[in-house]
Amino acid sequence: MDKKITRSPLHKYLKPSLLGLSILAVACTAYSFSQSGAGGRSHNLAISNITISSVTQGAFIDALNLRGQVIPKTTIYLDTSAGGQVEQRLVEQGEYVEQGQPLVRLSNTNLQLDVMGREAQVTEQLNFLRNTQMNMATSQLNLRRDLLEIELQISHLQRRLKQSSTLVNKGVLAKDRLEEIENDLNYYQARKKLTIERQAQENSIRKVQVKQLEDSAEMLAKNLKFARANLDNLMIKAPVSGYLSELNVDIGESKERGARLGQIDIPNEYKLVIRLDEFYLNQVQRGSAVMVELETGDIEAQVSKIDSRVNQSQFQIEVDLPKGTNGIKRGQSIDVDLMLGGNKDNALLLNRGAFFTNSGGNWAYVLEADGTSAVRRNITLGKKNQHYFEVLSGLAIGDRVITSSYGNFDKAQQLQLN
Repeated sequence: MDKKITRSPLHKYLKPSLLGLSILAVACTAYSFSQSGAGGRSHNLAISNITISSVTQGAFIDALNLRGQVIPKTTIYLDTSAGGQVEQRLVEQGEYVEQGQPLVRLSNTNLQLDVMGREAQVTEQLNFLRNTQMNMATSQLNLRRDLLEIELQISHLQRRLKQSSTLVNKGVLAKDRLEEIENDLNYYQARKKLTIERQAQENSIRKVQVKQLEDSAEMLAKNLKFARANLDNLMIKAPVSGYLSELNVDIGESKERGARLGQIDIPNEYKLVIRLDEFYLNQVQRGSAVMVELETGDIEAQVSKIDSRVNQSQFQIEVDLPKGTNGIKRGQSIDVDLMLGGNKDNALLLNRGAFFTNSGGNWAYVLEADGTSAVRRNITLGKKNQHYFEVLSGLAIGDRVITSSYGNFDKAQQLQLN
């Protein structure tokens, strides 16, 4: 016999409830899709928490607002040409020094001994040269004396020959004696000729030797002067007048040859060193105008040097400041405007703001005419300066744009402004 099965109250109401919940979920999903298709995701926002800027038309000045550091235009470095130990420090860093003023005294025993040895060697060589010149002069005098004696003998022999010829003719003197006198006379005449030739030859050689000796003496004198100059270089002096901005020496410290001791800055001649993003490398040219903002007023300068080496995505330029610019000091940072040359007279302008960080300048929230809502709109921005973006497309004059940060609502397609 079959038994009738009776449903419990739970089973009686569970199925209708599940059916109702399913219908509700489907309805919510359909509503969500309809909202996404019609107006996109919406977000409520208090109007007091945002910044609204209007698109205007005007002159766009293509300039970059940067900061430059003041450094001396001309710096003279102090290096040691002869190393040594720091014996005395005569000035302090930061002082104004005159050209030729002693700054640091070094001591170098080895150099001093070397110079003394060189002086002794040079003195010995000079003495040798002087002795050589004296010997040559003595030889020249001896030749002249010999020539005088030969001429004297010739004179005596000529007189005797004349006298002897008369006596031979009279038969008083033997003829052999006359021939002997003639032979002596011929000998001294030949000797005179040889002595004259020797004298001429020695004169010629002497001229060459004297020139060589004079050149050697001059070279030795220069070597001695150079050796003494090395010794004088142990006293470091200021090569120019200026401010001693650095002096890296301590008493008793040893400095090698060629070591850097400090530097002198020429006063009243400065330049600015400015670092830029590598994006502007092709836009900056030598001679580009730069407006320098000083406390005494703005001055105009020009880019004098471009260092195109990129370091950490930046490169460096230099700007020469006019000579005699007042109110600046070494190491000071100054605001400047670098003119890039892309100025436009009638450009669409939008105030710069934090929105660019969120959108990259590719879109922005633009207010509707009633001002109660804003919609996301694709835009195109061009160059930027200190105050404005150049608007290329997507916006018109009078459009009101939210230019503050989009924070956590940058995914919304529409904003409801309260």
